[in-house]
Amino acid sequence: MDTTTAASKNSGSVVSSLVSFLLNDISLKQQILLIVLIPFVYSYLEQIIYFKFIRTDLPPQVFYWIPWVGSAVEYGMAPYEFFAKMEQKYGPVFTFILLGKKMTVCLGPKGHEFVLNAKLSEVSAEDAYTHLTTPVFGKGVIYDCSNSRLMDQKKFVKNALTVDSFKTYVPLIKEEVLKYFNSSPMFDLSKKNEGDANLMVTQSELTIFTASRSLLGKEMRDMLNTDFAYLYSDLDKGFTPINFVFPHLPLLPHYKKRDNAQQTIAGTYLKLINKRRQTNDIQPGRDLIDALMTNSTYKDGVKMTDQEIANLLIGVLMGGQHTSAATSAWILLHLAERPDLQEELLQEQLKVLGSIDADITYDDLQNMPLLNQTIKETLRLHTPLHSVFRKVMKDLKFPNTNYTIPKGYHVLISPGYAQMQDQFFPNAMEWNPHRWNNDAKSSYSTAEQVDYGFGAVSKGVSSPYLPFGGGRHRCIGEHFAYIQLGTIISIYVRTFKWKFAEGMNGVPKPDFQSMVTLPLNPANIHWEKREKN
Repeated sequence: MDTTTAASKNSGSVVSSLVSFLLNDISLKQQILLIVLIPFVYSYLEQIIYFKFIRTDLPPQVFYWIPWVGSAVEYGMAPYEFFAKMEQKYGPVFTFILLGKKMTVCLGPKGHEFVLNAKLSEVSAEDAYTHLTTPVFGKGVIYDCSNSRLMDQKKFVKNALTVDSFKTYVPLIKEEVLKYFNSSPMFDLSKKNEGDANLMVTQSELTIFTASRSLLGKEMRDMLNTDFAYLYSDLDKGFTPINFVFPHLPLLPHYKKRDNAQQTIAGTYLKLINKRRQTNDIQPGRDLIDALMTNSTYKDGVKMTDQEIANLLIGVLMGGQHTSAATSAWILLHLAERPDLQEELLQEQLKVLGSIDADITYDDLQNMPLLNQTIKETLRLHTPLHSVFRKVMKDLKFPNTNYTIPKGYHVLISPGYAQMQDQFFPNAMEWNPHRWNNDAKSSYSTAEQVDYGFGAVSKGVSSPYLPFGGGRHRCIGEHFAYIQLGTIISIYVRTFKWKFAEGMNGVPKPDFQSMVTLPLNPANIHWEKREKN
């Protein structure tokens, strides 16, 4: 038994004996008061004595007043401000209490490297996230399986994320965007030349429509014209902070809606899979569904079940839905106060395409550096996930310190925090796509690569710029995200001029109440149809 466990058990035994002794000779009212007070007293004594004099090898712990709750409110309301305040007080490595969990924060590139390069035997993403993701995605996929299975699943999905696939996706995404502009009540270009649009609505809808059409095929996209689309919204509500802490509260309505949506959507995917198998209508290059039906056998020879394929399809679609919707909304909001950049982006298109009406292709997107820099800069300033967790599986030493992070703790890194530091990005709080005119200035990662089973990725994770994560859990959808976002924004630029809607006083502040960092409402623009010369 390790010293931490032994000390904890002895401490718990002493407290239990003390409570039993005290409760024997006092009134019920006094007993209730004592039961309420004991956790507070125990917590204060532990913080004052245990952490300061007994376990001096632990990272400094943020003092907290309310047991179990800890620093949850301060962290949850403004995580970056909380990190800055605690770093100034304790340094880049410290621990805080988050609703009963001990979270050791490891800030900066050294923290990124420590956590993202840790061995599977040392930290676990599966143990950190499965209680949140499994009810949404389903059994047997993503974090509800072994890490080796997850690496294989990422490889299966990546087979549908090739350059050849992207070349077919771009015209499909463009078609969906133009269709949306003509049919959405916020645009309705057949009847209106200007109007207001709520980006929190439009970008969420555009993201799910374009991803469904390109990745899942026309048949699944057509279903989104029905009430089926609302199921994705219900499923989306499964990614909230309360779900992270309490994955199952069946009495709350949104939990029931989440579970119903997961079963209905997975069931719909399964029916389509069965239909294609029965009719032998399987074309490996057609969409992600066919790609998984064709190639989803694990290294040990076990095949994914059709139910698991259906669950994985949910994971792929929902995994990118939040992040791309939020990122496109942030891009449009920043451009609303920069008409000069809107014009620069338009001129870049004209230079590459020759005409504003020309079709845009995958190769064209690669030749639009400012468009891609706009996406890159937005991901720097508005990284979708402000915190990345892992559960500690055995005691860890933080390099070049005397700190031990005990088994059972969680480690937390925040690439978004590093990306907003002037030491890495001068005038970091300024949104400036032109800072990337020479990418080498802000590239800190090494060229060395490693393959965890799903294709080679950069081995270096000591970069301050990691919006897609790093290591074995690096997001495989980065290239698709750039294609999807690039196509959507390019169509906006050639179709509209826009500014903030009345009542908007600049780019909104971030809303950290969701698991993904969204703009606070209102997030509205006023658009005008662009005149074609």
